Amino acid sequence: MAEQVAQQSVVSFSVERDGERLDKVISAHVQDLSRAATQRLIKTGEVTVNGRTSKSSYRVRVDDEVVVRVPAETPEPVLPEDIPLDIIYEDDVLLVVDKPAGMVVHPALGHSSGTLVNAALAHCPQVADVGRVERAGIVHRLDKDTSGLILIAKDEAVQVALQRQFKRRQVAKTYVALTEGQVHPREGVIEVPIGRDKRHRKRMAVVRRGRSARTMYRVTEYFPDHTLLEVRPHTGRTHQVRVHMAWMGYPLVGDAVYGRRRQRLLRDRHFLHASRLRFTHPATGEEVEFTAPLPPELAAVLKRLRLRRS
Repeated sequence: MAEQVAQQSVVSFSVERDGERLDKVISAHVQDLSRAATQRLIKTGEVTVNGRTSKSSYRVRVDDEVVVRVPAETPEPVLPEDIPLDIIYEDDVLLVVDKPAGMVVHPALGHSSGTLVNAALAHCPQVADVGRVERAGIVHRLDKDTSGLILIAKDEAVQVALQRQFKRRQVAKTYVALTEGQVHPREGVIEVPIGRDKRHRKRMAVVRRGRSARTMYRVTEYFPDHTLLEVRPHTGRTHQVRVHMAWMGYPLVGDAVYGRRRQRLLRDRHFLHASRLRFTHPATGEEVEFTAPLPPELAAVLKRLRLRRS
């Protein structure tokens, strides 16, 4: 049975805008901390404003110094769960899985079960010994509401080798994305830095001093109000494709975080699918490529758009 190791964390920041409630500001700044959890921390004195405890209803002022102490929780075991996996490929040292939208990759605050790691532990118990236990065998990640291909290593040396390929930009990743609006030019490279959004800490944004990020795209089909793209991120920043396309003015269909809050075509996820992975197999040295078809809910959206166009 694998167990997580929890550590206390301290987050501090300066307020940049007057008038918002303290609990709302904190939940926007501290990733994975809900409003209710924030209120509990304030009530128990784990939050200070300018060195003093406060109330959830306190209206913050510019330059207030807020410190949030998130106590370590009792570690929860990461348990195997009999969750079906769509396995594209499997051998003695690795798995290639088509992850569905809605599945979190690894356990985290608020997601202690139902993750890809829980499913992988049931299918292949030895991954518990590969890397950190809460990310057992996981080589890279996809957002919860992004579907598609993801690699799981059964051997620690294989995990390290694959992660090295990702770090050196030697893995070719291809995504299928549908955006709002007609993207122009038909192909191009987006190269602007990405970092944590200063106003909304759970979001990423194009920021001046962020980490370098490079995304290549190519239009594959136009619709009257939408564009189907093939996207190839050269780097692997959090939410990179979503942030870059929104920055260009073409947010992904279904993306309520970086795009339109009211969605018509797709309500329960965004239209982003990791359709192809090409890399060097660590055990054989051969270049391999795997593909995953669009899931039914995304294929249905394209079918509706094509019918409307015709």
